[in-house]
Amino acid sequence: MAKVVLAYSGGLDTSIIITWLKETYGYEVIAVTADLGQGEELAPLEEKAINSGASKIYIEDLRAEFVKDYIYPTLKAGAVYESKYLLGTSMARPLIAKKLVEIAEKEGAVAIAHGATGKGNDQVRFELGIKALNPDLKIIAPWREWNIRSREDAIDYAQSRGIPVPVTKKSIYSRDRNLWHISHEGGDLEDPWLGAPDDVLVLTVPPEKAPDKPTLIELEFEEGIPVKLNGEGLDPVTMLEKLNDIGGANGVGIVDMVENRLVGMKSRGVYETPGGSILVAAHRELELLTLDRATMHYKEQVALKYAELVYDGLWFTPLREALDAFVNVTQRNVTGTVKLKLYKGSIIPAGARSPYSLYNEEFSTFGADEVYNQADAEGFINLFGLPLKVRALMERKNKSGE
Repeated sequence: MAKVVLAYSGGLDTSIIITWLKETYGYEVIAVTADLGQGEELAPLEEKAINSGASKIYIEDLRAEFVKDYIYPTLKAGAVYESKYLLGTSMARPLIAKKLVEIAEKEGAVAIAHGATGKGNDQVRFELGIKALNPDLKIIAPWREWNIRSREDAIDYAQSRGIPVPVTKKSIYSRDRNLWHISHEGGDLEDPWLGAPDDVLVLTVPPEKAPDKPTLIELEFEEGIPVKLNGEGLDPVTMLEKLNDIGGANGVGIVDMVENRLVGMKSRGVYETPGGSILVAAHRELELLTLDRATMHYKEQVALKYAELVYDGLWFTPLREALDAFVNVTQRNVTGTVKLKLYKGSIIPAGARSPYSLYNEEFSTFGADEVYNQADAEGFINLFGLPLKVRALMERKNKSGE
């Protein structure tokens, strides 16, 4: 019997896909779950996958690899999609694809299956990763083949075959959780006029219910990587877990947005990224202190492209690797400590210092100084503004000749 490796989350879609693959293709199904920080969601998966018809299940702890090799490069790049989305799901997909390929090769599988829909971005991310790493593997995307057309249909399919599922027609949000974030889509969130109800939130308290007293934290970075929280050295996973707890308790990191999907439509999602939002804000403050103007402005352009690449599933590409090389050079001096004040959903800068700081009080002061001759500015402005002056003179000459 030929084998297929299934990206298995234990959610509605992948729960019914095991049965569907066996009925449709006659494959032996091997489930693969990537532990990226889903927590208690993973506990029942082994029993559930086997009871649903999988011959075996791999549950791979990829948390440290996720943070070090996917989150940190994206953080250092400053990549944020459409100014709001911190790419929590997008970053995870190439790592999952990598693990699916490794296990497919180990098991001698002929195909990889996933539960991403034909309307979403994840189908692209999974499949580009698989093609980049092993183009010989067949890819099966049930949502593009079967006659199930909605989550309600999927629930009916599960119930008709006695497959337990974690959602009902009354509670129908589609969620994706990992160390970096949790996303919420579907249900009443599909109407962008309706505000997201508080009961959508999982990691974060509503800002108005956060403590009335602000929380002050210190984050220390080395070459763009966070290494200490409030003076305590932490491994990458523990660092993010603690920041999630602190940020979540202060209502930090809630994003409600309508985004442009790669496949050509808009979608509305609610994202909770408490720890990630803190890291992005702190990293930005340190770069403001340590990067020169030309590098920072060019890096902002790179950040836009980097975010687009990650969102579009183009992780395993020469361009992303080349951009990493540029980013890593910019991070050589992004070392220092940042203080932040967290208060009812806000992240407020409260101080920054670095041995590589380019801020020089002697030059910047509004008081008396001996190092900056303000009269020098006149010549600079005359030269910098010369093109404007020449154009104005030309326009005046042409006007007077009419």
